[in-house]
Amino acid sequence: MSNRWSEILASRGRASDIDYRLLVPLVLYSATVQTIYAIVRVTTSYRAIELDLPVVWLGVISATFAMPPTLLAVWVGRLLDRGYDAQAAWFGSAVFVLVCAGFCFFANSLTALLLLTALFGVGHLFLMASQQMLCIRSSGPRGRDSAFGNYVVGSAVGQGLGPYLIAWLGGSATVPATGRLFGVALIAAVISLAVAGAIRPAPKHKRLRKEGEIVPLRTLLRQSGLMAVLIASVITITSQDLLTIYLPLLGTEQNIDVRNIGALLTARSVAALVSRLSYTRVLRLIERQKLTLITMAGAGIGFACFALPIPLAAMYAAMIFLGFALGIATTLSLTNVVDLASAAAMGTVMSLRITGNRLGQAALPFLASLVAAATGVAGIFAIVAASLVTSGASVYVSRQERA
Repeated sequence: MSNRWSEILASRGRASDIDYRLLVPLVLYSATVQTIYAIVRVTTSYRAIELDLPVVWLGVISATFAMPPTLLAVWVGRLLDRGYDAQAAWFGSAVFVLVCAGFCFFANSLTALLLLTALFGVGHLFLMASQQMLCIRSSGPRGRDSAFGNYVVGSAVGQGLGPYLIAWLGGSATVPATGRLFGVALIAAVISLAVAGAIRPAPKHKRLRKEGEIVPLRTLLRQSGLMAVLIASVITITSQDLLTIYLPLLGTEQNIDVRNIGALLTARSVAALVSRLSYTRVLRLIERQKLTLITMAGAGIGFACFALPIPLAAMYAAMIFLGFALGIATTLSLTNVVDLASAAAMGTVMSLRITGNRLGQAALPFLASLVAAATGVAGIFAIVAASLVTSGASVYVSRQERA
């Protein structure tokens, strides 16, 4: 019976240019990892508030998440180009388990938060880079947009489930019981490690074949349109991060309870899920560069709403609009990079994307914390809105020139 199912799945994979035996566990894996990420990142902000740390330290902690991975990203990319994507996923999941245990039992000081956040960033680098390469390995050129569409749907499920758990466990408190939330993250990390074990490694002959195929970084960076796409990726990913980090602070400023903060983030994730489910269909109707401009501008409008003194009901409407636009924009930030990359350097290009994301996650939250100290959270959301619109226009112009 198992052989029969293997034959059916294999035939479907050939027919659609997608290997579902690899893609299905990858989608489940993506959902569990994003659940952990959402819980830990939001709970870390609440733990910093619980420890009565100044607002500037929220930016410093977030920068700590980003800096160590920045130093490792290219090395990890080269590792993935040699075919060790599944092994990188296994390692990243093991790091998540150890770090979540540390958050549960030792994150009672600023030093502990900084150290654990740095290690969490390293684990996240291995997981995200490996998942993106596994997504590429699970499909051929014809099925790539569909594979990435399914992959980001799994991510959206996790991004929605994490905030939902925070809202459910936090209830009406302004600051939730962070120890219990970190405990939930630890349970999810153990589950993710088990799911990672179901992902099969690349065949040995493919790993050996890739050993000698190394494309110099200089050659990649000179490629027309790549820098604009990488910068757009930094802006879209960092905007999500800033929303996750500073929405709890907006809640404390405007006396919005944890249940509504979690519900707002869940609304964004559900909207992103809906948009990602329709991603391949929308892409058939609107060409890639126009869709990038439209969705990034739409996300910018959503962020601009949070810079205004709007009521809670309007916040929900703005978050749904923002989530829908950003859901497609973040998917495009992946597929636009893949669209420009050669097969021999796919892992390195994806690592460059992650390097840029990490640099953005290191610098922008720290700068945002300075802005927040001077102008409040509204100033951060206004800057993010302008950055999204400008970056979307840059990608559109660069792709037009390339055409």
